[in-house]
Amino acid sequence: MGCRETQNGIAKGFQLQRVANPIVNLRIPCLAITLLIGPLGISPNGQAALREVIVSHTDEKGILQLYRMKENGTESRQLTFSKHGCRMPSCSPDGKKLAYVEQINHGLAIRISDPDGRNIRTLVKEGMNLIPSWFPDSDQLVWMKVQPQPRQDPARNAQIHTIDVRTGNNNRLFTDKEQLKHSNAMPVISPQGDRIAFISNRSGEMRVWVSALDGSGAKLVSKPEKDYHEEIKAPFEQKVPAWSPDGKRIAHWEGVEMIHMSKFTGIPNPRRDQMIADTFHVWVVGSDGKNRRKVGRGDDPTWSPDGFVTRAFPDPRRGGPLVMVESSRGDKPLSIVPPRRNWGRFTWVPMQTLDIVGEKTPGVAPKQKGSFKSSKTKGNPIPR
Repeated sequence: MGCRETQNGIAKGFQLQRVANPIVNLRIPCLAITLLIGPLGISPNGQAALREVIVSHTDEKGILQLYRMKENGTESRQLTFSKHGCRMPSCSPDGKKLAYVEQINHGLAIRISDPDGRNIRTLVKEGMNLIPSWFPDSDQLVWMKVQPQPRQDPARNAQIHTIDVRTGNNNRLFTDKEQLKHSNAMPVISPQGDRIAFISNRSGEMRVWVSALDGSGAKLVSKPEKDYHEEIKAPFEQKVPAWSPDGKRIAHWEGVEMIHMSKFTGIPNPRRDQMIADTFHVWVVGSDGKNRRKVGRGDDPTWSPDGFVTRAFPDPRRGGPLVMVESSRGDKPLSIVPPRRNWGRFTWVPMQTLDIVGEKTPGVAPKQKGSFKSSKTKGNPIPR
């Protein structure tokens, strides 16, 4: 079950709990994609050490919380105790900070904490803020702010913003007159820090684009086999871009949007709904637009630290999502969501490396290009 596929029909992996809101029509990419640094750890017995993830899934009360666990689902420990739900976790590349989205009143705020869930503070409080992800320097976040309209995919009315987590200085990206004519959404910064992948309707339907950080030189990188599904009578769209750790490839979702299903049209048509669900697939393409391939059915692509794609899709036997990761031996399941639970995406925790004295320390990314600064933006105190 991916972000847009849940047992109870929640669109794109999240629903404002106890507060009705049209944002439920949004495909939430389930991943805030991070740069993951360091070689695979080896346990004392010579076996590859289990990696860690931070997962958003529902608790016993049906509220999305964040949990940290091994990639096989063991040693799970709860990090948040929200009244209304936490989703879309994203670990910083240096492993020292965790960003996520939490529902506060009628808005969606971006919060930040230590990777163990302590020292929480609010970075962005006002409005509908979604999909935070990190610059490679671990000092800045990029996210999208949406202004949902009735019966509209919120990604079609979105802006891209950045914030320096140290100072609270924030900027809106893509402010050129031509760029402002279109919606730009679901941003992720390349591991090198010099490019940004995002989705935009500048070519008509939502497609994956890559540009410089200021939006210049933008090009469409993943051309679908078909632009329109003749039987469903709806366009194919792309969402949720995710950079590979080496910055050479981009994974993304492609299919017919859920807003064309009965739940949103108000016209019951189970056969058409199933046809729409059958279009949901994860694809990978080179950042230069070459070597496009279909990974498999599902949604919410991310990349493992060693450069394999993950995806999620409904598993009726589990009563919830099945998360799969590619490997050199084929696909394997990640048991990171308990049975009969909803979820709101996951993030890999950067792997640890051994320093010269043999102590384990978080893998730290070197300072990279891509620090986005603007003399036009005045710093404001970070809301607490």
